[in-house]
Amino acid sequence: MKSIKRKHITQFILLVVSLILVNILGTKLHYRFDMTGEKRFSLSEPTKKMLKNLDDVVTIEVYLKGSFPAGFQKLQEGTREVLQQFKEYGGNKIRFQFINPVEGLDNKAAIDMYKKLNDVGISPVRLQVQQDADDGFQEKIIFPSAKFSSHQKDYVVSLLESKLNMNPDEKLNYAETLLEYKFINAIKMLQQPDRKKVAVVVGNDNLLGYHTIDILYTLEKYYDLDTIDLTRNFEISALYKAALIIAPTKAFDEQEKFKLDQYVMHGGHVLWAIDPMQYSMDSLKTSDATLAMAYDLNLDDLLFQYGVRLNGDYIEDYQQANPIPVTVGQVGDQPDIRLLPWSYYPYCIPTSKHPIVNNMDAVMCKMASSLDTINTPSIKKTILLTSSNRSRRVPSPVRVSLSNLRFKPTPEMFREKNIPVAVLLEGTFQSIFTNRLDPNFLRVYKDSLKRDFLSQSKEPGSMVVLSDADILFNDFREKTGPLECGYYKYTDQYFSNKTFVLNCLEYMTDSYGLLEARNKTVKLRLLDMARVKKEKLTWQLTNTIIPVAIILVFASAWFFFRKKRYENKVD
Repeated sequence: MKSIKRKHITQFILLVVSLILVNILGTKLHYRFDMTGEKRFSLSEPTKKMLKNLDDVVTIEVYLKGSFPAGFQKLQEGTREVLQQFKEYGGNKIRFQFINPVEGLDNKAAIDMYKKLNDVGISPVRLQVQQDADDGFQEKIIFPSAKFSSHQKDYVVSLLESKLNMNPDEKLNYAETLLEYKFINAIKMLQQPDRKKVAVVVGNDNLLGYHTIDILYTLEKYYDLDTIDLTRNFEISALYKAALIIAPTKAFDEQEKFKLDQYVMHGGHVLWAIDPMQYSMDSLKTSDATLAMAYDLNLDDLLFQYGVRLNGDYIEDYQQANPIPVTVGQVGDQPDIRLLPWSYYPYCIPTSKHPIVNNMDAVMCKMASSLDTINTPSIKKTILLTSSNRSRRVPSPVRVSLSNLRFKPTPEMFREKNIPVAVLLEGTFQSIFTNRLDPNFLRVYKDSLKRDFLSQSKEPGSMVVLSDADILFNDFREKTGPLECGYYKYTDQYFSNKTFVLNCLEYMTDSYGLLEARNKTVKLRLLDMARVKKEKLTWQLTNTIIPVAIILVFASAWFFFRKKRYENKVD
């Protein structure tokens, strides 16, 4: 008996020691197995790389503490899970906490806190959240934001995102899919002291002014923005990681095209926002119909060489079009003004899975033209934005008339599908000036500017071509001034124009490739509330009785075999 007792004590001690060793190793070495289909608990490789190379502590305050309905609770837990994953790779350099900024405050103090938070970009949001199929909606005030602090700088991230026609549950789920990208992008903005330089190319009567105030102001938050006049500069310096060409209206001469071409050949990235057609909606204020003609910008051969052609036409969209206010009659002494769909104002809902547009909301266009890609083997083309499945092209010259709104169009008139509006070009670009330049010019070019003419890009490059410059434009009101880029004042809707432009530049200039994190999707698995109410008791009993019954069965079996074992020993 003593030997048996000693054996059991030894086994117990070994078990305790083993558990201690396993726990010690578990704190030092561990590995997560993500069994979810969408890999929701896994970070992208660029995110891991940046977190492992943090040079300073990042402190994160999440303003989402408290008791919330199920949807917000899920967003809260999703935020906590992402930050916990960040901490696993960032170690002690990632510190986070969840706080309620108005907890314990009276009404006056809470209002003061609201103003203070609003001044730094953190605003309370009122949302109607459906708690139950029969209980209706409940209004909740939340602070869906997080503040990142590092290097004595702060960066505010909004947690809540939405797409057109999303219900509240889908909005919260969509917001969860973007958490990793938003958080790692905030860390990148705080950790990288040297901001990349971006040039805004001018000199061709570009339509820059109050229409581009918002997008240029936004870009200045992320990049060092300069203007480069092609007519006065010998070149676009390679110090500029990207160049913006926004709405030129004057033709480019050969010298200007040469400067652009060699900038691309030396590794530069370009965002072309071009209006192939010349037209202004203001002309309809004085006339019911006007004629739109194609611009002669002298860029066709250059862009053709790179793999794209801008067409002199307009896209009309039957299925995805924003409305405009139109006077349809008189009501007493007042005009009867109604919002009617204007087929020349399409909005593009991205379907591509490319990181630039994946998980992104619709992008608003105004008087957009079409573009086609050219068969250039060294260039990869990725269509980023298209029209809907019910659209058509109207070739130049286009007679634009409000009289079209008097007649309801039929779907059969719009037979084209997914007409391209924006394309990404990647690869080795070939210079259009190969074998076209005088040897004497090339010698002077090398001796004076110390630059070599390149017939092809020295390394794979990229550019984005838009056939509608209005994607970068903002509207304005006479009383309040310029509005936000992507905001449509007639329907009070926000489109993702600004996000699209920022993503294009980030993709072309970011060495980390953080946009990969936008590819993550989290499938929304909603409960059938009607079935829940009907089968509630059944599932409650199933989840409470069956586990207890299984334990009792195993316990009974264990006692039975134990008893039988010792009975055999006694015999």
